[in-house]
Amino acid sequence: MGFISFSLDPEFRMPLYHATDERHRTLGAWILAYIATNKHVELDALATIADVEAGRTPEPWDSENYTVEFSAAGIEIQNDWVEHERGAYSLAELKEAIETYRKFLAAIPDNPELIRESRPDLPE
Repeated sequence: MGFISFSLDPEFRMPLYHATDERHRTLGAWILAYIATNKHVELDALATIADVEAGRTPEPWDSENYTVEFSAAGIEIQNDWVEHERGAYSLAELKEAIETYRKFLAAIPDNPELIRESRPDLPE
């Protein structure tokens, strides 16, 4: 088992992360908030890692909750609303976490009713 794993909350069927080290909590929170269950964003993250590994300057990542900076050294993540939620991770750590999450997402069948089941109060 790696330093981070993912599971599905049995009651709300939403992804959860489990970090073996407190240091990886921000990475897990960012993955769940930014990638969520969007498999296209997860592929964008892997493409960005490949760009950085190849020496190319990646496109900036905008987020409503996080400031994220990619570099040859890795990734720096800062929650825009919670000052103490920040972390710096190597490209290898990031890649392992994203690939672990990719495998987790691939194991979940697509369910267009998931949002409706989680939030029946929302209008159609």
